[in-house]
Amino acid sequence: MSAPEPPQQQHEVSESWQQMVQAALAVVMLAGVVAMFHYYAPATAQSAQPDELHRQVTQLTRQVAELEKQQAMPALVLNRYRNSIGYIYGIYQVGFPHQSPSIRARVSGTGFLVGDGLLATNRHVAEPWYGDAEAEGLIDHGATAMLESLVVFFPGSPTPVSLTPGTVSSTGDLAVLRIEDKDAVRGIAALPLSKKTATPGELVTVIGYPMGIAGMVAKSPSGIYQRMAYRHNDITAASELAALSLIRPSTTCGHLGDIVGDKLIYDAPTAHGGSGGPVFNSNAEVIGVNSAYIDGFSGGTLGVSVDSLRPLIEAAQKKR
Repeated sequence: MSAPEPPQQQHEVSESWQQMVQAALAVVMLAGVVAMFHYYAPATAQSAQPDELHRQVTQLTRQVAELEKQQAMPALVLNRYRNSIGYIYGIYQVGFPHQSPSIRARVSGTGFLVGDGLLATNRHVAEPWYGDAEAEGLIDHGATAMLESLVVFFPGSPTPVSLTPGTVSSTGDLAVLRIEDKDAVRGIAALPLSKKTATPGELVTVIGYPMGIAGMVAKSPSGIYQRMAYRHNDITAASELAALSLIRPSTTCGHLGDIVGDKLIYDAPTAHGGSGGPVFNSNAEVIGVNSAYIDGFSGGTLGVSVDSLRPLIEAAQKKR
C-alpha cells in the first residue's frame, strides 16, 4: 500500500490545476473578445459604409450615363433630324434701275424646319446683302437689292423647294423663310426648340453645310468627286447631288464657352455655308442658330439664341 501524498505535493497540484483553468478561461475570454470584435465592431464601423458606397456608386453611374449620352448625342441628332436640315442656295443682285446690276452673286447657307412650312436661318442668308458693306453702300445711294431665286435642298429629296420671304430680325442675324410647296416637306419633323436657358460649359452640336456644294462634293464617292470637283457654285451641281442623294449635312461638336445677351459663343468649328444651321444641346434641343465664326480662333464660333428666334416664328405664323 502506498503512503499518503504529502500536503506540499497536493498544494502544488492544486495550484497547477488552477493555473490551467485560469489559462483556459483566458483563452476562452480572448477568443470571445476576438469574436465580438470580428462580428460586432465591424458591423458598427460598416453600418455607415453601405450608404456612402451606394451614394458613390450612384454618382459614378450617373456620370457615366451622362458621358455616354453626350458621346451618343451628335449621332442621335444627326440621325433623327437630318432630313429637317436643308441646304439653301440662291442668286441675288444689287443695282440701279435701267442699269446692269452692280452686284450679282450667289449665296449658300443652312436652314431648318421650325413649323408648318417655315424654315429658320440667318438674315444674311435670307437677305444676302445684309451686313455686306459694298451692297449696303449701294443701297444707301438708291440701289435696289433683290433675290433672283432662293431654294432649299433637303436630304433624301431629289428636287429643291422654292423659298419666299417671311420675317427678318431688325436687330440680329435671324430670319424665317416660307416654303412655297408645303406638301414637299409634309411629314418632316420641325426641330424642337429648347425652353431652358443655355449654360456655359455644356456640350453643343452644330449641323449644317459648311463649304456648301464644295463641301458636299468633297465627301462624295471618288468618281463623282472627280467629275464635279470644279463645279463648286453651280446650281446644276447641287441638283445633281440631290438626284444622287448626296445632299448630306455635316456635324461638329464642342462646348458652349460663353453667353453674352442673345449671342452664344462655342468652339464647334464651322465655315461659310454652315450659317443658319441649328445648334443643339445635350438634350437634342435647339438652343441657337449658327451665325458666324472668327478666323484664327477655334473657340470663336458665334450663334444667336432661340429666344430671339421665337418672336419671328410667331410673326411668320400670323402673316398667313
